[in-house]
Amino acid sequence: MKNGIVILDFGSQYNQLLVKKIRKMGVVAHLIPYNSSIATIQSFEPKGIVLSGGPASVYLDNAFMPDKALFDLNIPILGICYGMQLLAKIYNGKVARADIHEYGQEEITVQAQSSLFQGLVSRFKVLMSHADSVIELPKGFAQTAQTTDAIAAIENDDLLRYGVQFHPEVELTENGISILENFVFNIAKAAKNWIMHDFITTKINEIKTQVGNQKVILGLSGGLDSSVAAVLLQRAIGNQLTCIFVDTGLMRKDEGKLVQETYGKHFDMNIQYIDASHTFYDALADVTDPETKRKIIGKLFIDVFDKAAKSMEGVSFLAQGTIYPDVIESQGIGHAAAIKSHHNVGGLPEKMGFKLVEPLRELFKSEVRAIGKEMGMHSDLLNRHPFPGPGLGIRILGAITPEKVASLQEADAIFIAELRKHNLYDKVGQAFVALLPVKSVGVMGDVRTYAYTAVVRSVDTTDFMTAKWTRLPYEFLDLVSARIINEVKGINRVVYDISSKPPATIEWE
Repeated sequence: MKNGIVILDFGSQYNQLLVKKIRKMGVVAHLIPYNSSIATIQSFEPKGIVLSGGPASVYLDNAFMPDKALFDLNIPILGICYGMQLLAKIYNGKVARADIHEYGQEEITVQAQSSLFQGLVSRFKVLMSHADSVIELPKGFAQTAQTTDAIAAIENDDLLRYGVQFHPEVELTENGISILENFVFNIAKAAKNWIMHDFITTKINEIKTQVGNQKVILGLSGGLDSSVAAVLLQRAIGNQLTCIFVDTGLMRKDEGKLVQETYGKHFDMNIQYIDASHTFYDALADVTDPETKRKIIGKLFIDVFDKAAKSMEGVSFLAQGTIYPDVIESQGIGHAAAIKSHHNVGGLPEKMGFKLVEPLRELFKSEVRAIGKEMGMHSDLLNRHPFPGPGLGIRILGAITPEKVASLQEADAIFIAELRKHNLYDKVGQAFVALLPVKSVGVMGDVRTYAYTAVVRSVDTTDFMTAKWTRLPYEFLDLVSARIINEVKGINRVVYDISSKPPATIEWE
């Protein structure tokens, strides 16, 4: 999609948030590598360009630098943090290591009339995160804001060049959205062109054009991304789509039944159900190392899926629920390493020989959820908590057995059911039960038991990069513990995980 805002990625941890904020305004936004060619940048026909923050220093020999032809374009440019320093350097100002570094909230004073600060109060707090500062303005630029120790904003209205040392995209910056809106709407003159309903119509037409009358397969897991992709594809091509559901035996309780009933019956999809549970159990027997488990589960899933796909005749396309963060991570934009370099973006190998259909690759998770809602998918499906790709294989610490899986499925189902019953499920970010390789003595009905320990885990988070353990009511935890111990065979002790991320992770393995 074109005529929006292009963001050049210099490695800021807030880049995805920046894209989300602009899209939330209803404007198309694309995040691309800082060293993208001028032809690539112009192919988006941008109304404005944002230079993101980043961890480097512009005065170093190995500093991240875009093609200088970028600055010959008559397109408004906003530099954020590193981006502002880059503007200063390009236009012959000076940037140096600051005597006083600014990290955290600082108050800025708006010093001059400014297009970027139009309509805002003269003093407010912003999030600073920099060790370098602009110490000499480029010719023709004016300083428009100041903290106690640094230049906070600069601009050249004639050139349509603007810079802020702080991060307007984060919640800790007051008036941050207003600053971005001033740039997007008042300076760049962008129009609202990012509308979910229009996206659905456009994408359905694109899928029809791409696929024609050929057949498509999709690995349906029951998770948000693959489910929304399946419903979107079904709307576009109907029974040309076949979904393959591989039951690894490591899924949530009755997951296979849920997928077949929901998508097979309600959405009238072709579902090929494959029960490979014993294949996975055999391959994982006596394996305790978490990374080894992940590799075994991942490889085996691909092998099972590949075999099923090759047994079907006339299939030309493989559809995947790839979303925008997958694309960003796989490209290794800015300073980031290519996190998923061991396979193609969606997870299944290119060697399978199919052409890819990835209808959600432009969207963030929240946008995928909005698409699903627009298409009439039930909130219980759209708001399910994240479930790891290796499934219960990494929620059972130590060796995996069918008996442990059965116990964990029951315990987890009880916890989730009680969260829903008490209207807590949608108030927490992620909740589940893990099973420890620890047995302890218990007493049930005057009989000594020796059984496993279950861990109840619930965290509050919006970005899943950080998380705080949920302060669930004691009475609720008492109820959950009693039900698990009384109803689940093989568990006689329940503990509650009160670790936050960091230093812990959300999952246990």
